[in-house]
Amino acid sequence: MNLREVIERRRREGTLRIVSEEIDPRLEIAALLSRLEGRSVLFEKVRRSAIPVAGNLVSGRALLADALGTVPDDLIGRLIAAQKEPVDAPVVREGACQEEVVEPADAGRLPVLRHLPSDGGPYMTSSIVVVRDPKLGLNLSYHRLMLLSPDTASIRIVEQRGLDRAVQRAGGEVDVAILLGAPPQVMVAAATSPPDDVDEYRIAQALADTPLVPGRTVDVPVPAETEIVVEGRITSERADEGPFIDLTQTLDYVRQQPVVKLHCITMRRDAIYHALLPGQGDHATLMGLPREADIFREVGRACECIDVAMRPGGCCWLHAVVQIRKRSGDDPRRAIDAALKAHPSLKLIVVVDEDVNPHNDQIVEWALATRFQADRGVVIYENRPSSSLDPSATHVPGKKAIGAKLGIDATAVELSDAFRRTEYPPLPPERFRRLLGED
Repeated sequence: MNLREVIERRRREGTLRIVSEEIDPRLEIAALLSRLEGRSVLFEKVRRSAIPVAGNLVSGRALLADALGTVPDDLIGRLIAAQKEPVDAPVVREGACQEEVVEPADAGRLPVLRHLPSDGGPYMTSSIVVVRDPKLGLNLSYHRLMLLSPDTASIRIVEQRGLDRAVQRAGGEVDVAILLGAPPQVMVAAATSPPDDVDEYRIAQALADTPLVPGRTVDVPVPAETEIVVEGRITSERADEGPFIDLTQTLDYVRQQPVVKLHCITMRRDAIYHALLPGQGDHATLMGLPREADIFREVGRACECIDVAMRPGGCCWLHAVVQIRKRSGDDPRRAIDAALKAHPSLKLIVVVDEDVNPHNDQIVEWALATRFQADRGVVIYENRPSSSLDPSATHVPGKKAIGAKLGIDATAVELSDAFRRTEYPPLPPERFRRLLGED
């Protein structure tokens, strides 16, 4: 499914909240999306723009699974399989994403949101940046862009990541395509970190058919069914970027970041603008799922891994629960070390047994209460590379953040009856309804 097919499907099912009254992209849309987190929303009339806005489209595992045509329990497996066997995406001559052309670019026609009064400006947040690395080829990654004018924006680029290295290899300036409203499989693929020789389009194609078309003004292909594509060039010029809310729901500070010169905007006829609410459901789900796959794969090399959950309370980035089938007393420590290897930004890893659902915070806490002892189940790692998203870490401009890590073994010494959680047997459904007078 492409993005509008996801929206139409939810409209038919009655799960789409439609706002028909005119709404302001400055603060109002973000406020309502936050209030309705977990439910997809379509804003039909947006002040100062003829383009409707859709949000909360993948704000949770169930919604993301639905967009990919699968179920939540199969998400990790499908993503691991796509990363293991990526497929070349076909290139076609024409695509719906270029049905309308705005040239020169005028981003003022787009309903770009201002999310909070503290924002440095209006921000594109669902923006997937596609670049052709001179050495490694195509690279896709998420980057927020703060509009400075109708044809310029400052872009947040994390140092020593894929886009930063591509810009450096290109001599400090490089052409890019910015996807707004990409098909769901591209949204997921762009959040992964594959090997250097695998571009994210190939992962997207392994998840679902993803035809590409050549960019109109840049030598970068774009998904044919994307709602809106902004083409431009990252320059060596610098400007303020921020402040802006980050994944941890804390304000990221102002930095000098590269300026993007916008050349051209192409879009589908009757295009829909995809708003991704920073620090909440969509953001956390897209950030967390690929990390679950990475951790699952790495822990599976150390012991038998059953499931991984990046926990919402840890912003789906800093905390993970790893479910294993313990074969030896060393397996929990192996799992902790493997999880940190797979995702160095983690600061808390809890390892649980096969009978503890890692997606259920109450059950995980129950395992901590009944199976964990602090004098034997804690591992602390000091002065480790940490996440730039963690405001409590030590931050030095231009260097990797440094912080401490905590691993917790919440597995039972032995899964005997003394450690098992007892549940009351359910009444047969017919008897249950009769006793409640529902027959």
